[in-house]
Amino acid sequence: MNTQNLTWAQRDSAVNWHPFTPIKTAGEAVAILRGEGAYLYDENGKRYIDAISSWWVNLHGHAHPYIAEQVYEQLRTLEHVIFAGFTHPSAVALSEALLAVLPENQEKVFYSDNGSTAVEVALKMALQYAYNRGEKKTKILAFRQGYHGDTFGAMAVSGRSGWTEPFAELLFDVIHIDLPTAENLPEIQAFVDQHADEVACFVYEPLVLGAGGMLMYEASQLDTLMRYCRSRHILLVQDEIFVGFGRTGRMFAADHLTEKPDIMCLSKGLTGGTMPLGVTTCTGAVHQAFSTDNVYGTLFHGHSFTANPLACRAALASMDLLKSAETQAAIARICKQHEAFRARIATHATIHAVRQQGTILAMNIGDNGKDAYFRNQCKPVFEALLQKGVLLRPLGNVLYLVPPYCISDEDLQYVYDSIIEVLS
Repeated sequence: MNTQNLTWAQRDSAVNWHPFTPIKTAGEAVAILRGEGAYLYDENGKRYIDAISSWWVNLHGHAHPYIAEQVYEQLRTLEHVIFAGFTHPSAVALSEALLAVLPENQEKVFYSDNGSTAVEVALKMALQYAYNRGEKKTKILAFRQGYHGDTFGAMAVSGRSGWTEPFAELLFDVIHIDLPTAENLPEIQAFVDQHADEVACFVYEPLVLGAGGMLMYEASQLDTLMRYCRSRHILLVQDEIFVGFGRTGRMFAADHLTEKPDIMCLSKGLTGGTMPLGVTTCTGAVHQAFSTDNVYGTLFHGHSFTANPLACRAALASMDLLKSAETQAAIARICKQHEAFRARIATHATIHAVRQQGTILAMNIGDNGKDAYFRNQCKPVFEALLQKGVLLRPLGNVLYLVPPYCISDEDLQYVYDSIIEVLS
């Protein structure tokens, strides 16, 4: 193919297949040539405010010089080494740094390469934990509207929808429950009680169900449900892939809770959006169940790029930035700006169900009925905002903001004003 006179977008259309994108109506992708801070620049020089942190991964802005310097130094030292029987300083240092800020019961770190695989590892840990102890527990408890990834295990414990329909008969059995409220908690507990003896774990997104529609619920209700599951010897698997690393206004959603999980899943913001990396952490008790004289009690899971030194070094750099006073002040500032915008649009005729958890702000446009995600109700809004230089990629009828922490007050106000203008 002669590409000499073609744009990057045209060349892309000829060779690439994009995620979550209906092929017939896809159109050309926007070709981004560079990023800087909260901005992305396309091949025509147009600038966009990345108000969703490039699918929720970018914490500190694009092409951050400190992260780039740290990765470059690592690249000149060690780009990769097998992690079975070997280790390296960046993996050790990152595990130490993570365990220092995670709930105090988390003791061991298992590396993988993205959010879905972090969940896969957690599910295998929980199921084999029961198996190694001689317990026949093969069921998983999960929220009906949850989303945990696109690999088969992660997809199986997610909610059933058009996304999973082609594979419905192949997904393993999951016991789905509704989000807890003060009213339905007794009913949920009674339902869980019926199945508790066969349930290995409860996997859940704390406080915010991201891809399920930015659904938000109370920490107190989750605490009650977690406490009840623990009383029935059900392991707690907390998926903080989206909400971790400051998104909820605190370092982790766990910091809003009194109950602590047995297993945690992390990814997305882990490396500051620089490169893929997944983490599954667990308690000493979970880890101990795999310390056995029986070789078949080993957790047989791994990836070629497990604990990749470049990704670990990027995550260490991101953690340095995240813990800084400047970033913590920026998180508080974004939370405050979101609160003011919520009040401003509370009575807007087109918007309803405005909700916020920390730096995450979401609102519904149009109806929220069955298959609302697939009706593209927000597509004209997305396109109009893109014309104004604002990148907001809706989830069906849900418009949301998850900005990088470096975004300025001026850019935030421009995003807010653009939303109002487009919806008017």
